[in-house]
Amino acid sequence: MSTTPDFASELRRASLRVTRPRMAVLAAVHAEPHLDTDAVIQRVRADLGAVSHQAVYDVLRALTDTGILRRIQPAGATARYEARTGDNHHHVVCRGCGAIEDVDCAVGAAPCLVASHDHGYLVDEAEVVYWGTCPGCAAATA
Repeated sequence: MSTTPDFASELRRASLRVTRPRMAVLAAVHAEPHLDTDAVIQRVRADLGAVSHQAVYDVLRALTDTGILRRIQPAGATARYEARTGDNHHHVVCRGCGAIEDVDCAVGAAPCLVASHDHGYLVDEAEVVYWGTCPGCAAATA
């Protein structure tokens, strides 16, 4: 059984046409989570050749609007994209180099995943961002 994502089926399920730019963007984000827009553009151009910035921006918007991709933007950082959606996972961000890693679940006595007062909202997601120093940056300063 193959573990390669079926991007064409994923696009069709979201009622999106299957296009080369959409396939290339999905391949780029699946290959390396947490890419910023410039990195996605570089990967797509390496795959397809000439593709405009606007085309990639439009694809990223369509894929995030349909929930195929998730857009994250930690405070003070550029927007990043990932294919891991729908599981309410969190992130840890390095204050030094900006590296981002997934964190599966907040744990402890008060992870604050349930709002103390929801003000009548139907809350369906909580976003938690942990900030710190990655191993590479920590070793460089030691």
